[in-house]
Amino acid sequence: MGRSPIREAIADVFDEMAQALETGTFGKRNRVGLTILGSEHGPEELVRGAELAQKQNPDIQVVVIGSGVQTNLEVVGALDEKEAHVTMNEMLSNHTLDAAVTMHYNFPIGVSTVGRVITPAKGKEMFLATTTGTSATERIIAMLKNTVYGIAVAKACDKANPTVGILNIDGARQVERALKKLKEGGYQIDFAESARADGGVVMRGNDLLMGVPDIMVDDSLTGNVLMKIFSAYSSGGNYETVGYGYGPGVGEDYDRIICIVSRESGAPVISKAIKFASDCAKGNLMEKARAEFSAAKKAGWDDLLRSISQGTQKVNKVREVTPPLKKPVTDPIPGIEVMQLEDAVQALWKVSIYAECGMGCTGPIVLIAPEDREKALEILKKDEFI
Repeated sequence: MGRSPIREAIADVFDEMAQALETGTFGKRNRVGLTILGSEHGPEELVRGAELAQKQNPDIQVVVIGSGVQTNLEVVGALDEKEAHVTMNEMLSNHTLDAAVTMHYNFPIGVSTVGRVITPAKGKEMFLATTTGTSATERIIAMLKNTVYGIAVAKACDKANPTVGILNIDGARQVERALKKLKEGGYQIDFAESARADGGVVMRGNDLLMGVPDIMVDDSLTGNVLMKIFSAYSSGGNYETVGYGYGPGVGEDYDRIICIVSRESGAPVISKAIKFASDCAKGNLMEKARAEFSAAKKAGWDDLLRSISQGTQKVNKVREVTPPLKKPVTDPIPGIEVMQLEDAVQALWKVSIYAECGMGCTGPIVLIAPEDREKALEILKKDEFI
């Protein structure tokens, strides 16, 4: 004779209580899926990472998606990577998974991943925004979106007021100016200060190693290289040992949490990536992303992107002009984007100020005569070069 529904319910309650007493965790556990097919280290290595995550995090229930391994974890069968991704997406859609970790996944344009590394100088965590995917086809707009993505992920991982730094790469100065306009419009953003003597929100290599900002903004290709270096520098490059992986795909309206790891990620990184995915689910990442974009739009986000897009469509903002009479130029003006350097020089030539392009230790500079500095700064600010 079968048990009544009431007895079934009571039995379930006792089972949950027994599990809670055993694990020390009360309440719902986050179910995180892990696809195990496609790793260069074999599926056993990924399962080892999954078992480590399960052991270290009793509030997580890991679900292995794949085949050919022995484990006490829950397993959902899949014969190849394609089938594993189909199964993973179905389970995310029907909410039998709260988040997932996988390799070699193609996100739509507008979605890119925010990585999480351990910086070597002080063992500090830092988010890299972003590491894979394409936030936008225009570089500056992509890096602005990466900033918002990074803030959303950091907040989902319990950093209430994360600091933001911009890596010193092409586009950094334009991104800095755009973010400051957004802040002036009312968007809450806390800028980090470089540890170098001259400070500033644009970060150098030293700042990367020390983890100066909570969030380092870059483009995805640069972020991908940085992830490789941070996670595998101690192993010679063919086995990722440190960090949390390439992180969750984030987009303004993206509706699931899928974290990426590399085919070279070892068990320690797999374990941390599963924890990262669970943190994002627990911290309501998708809700955080919607909230950040809502706040950014109130601060003029759409108009800002529109002005940047229109600016990139201009072939030459400043027409070719004949340089004025040459004279010694010893005074540097920093803060100009390398892609705009020649245009900035020509803007000064146009008003009869002789200037030359240069490259200082902190990046591109315009060189002028000391007596022309005040007027040159006025022109460059008016034309939005600085």
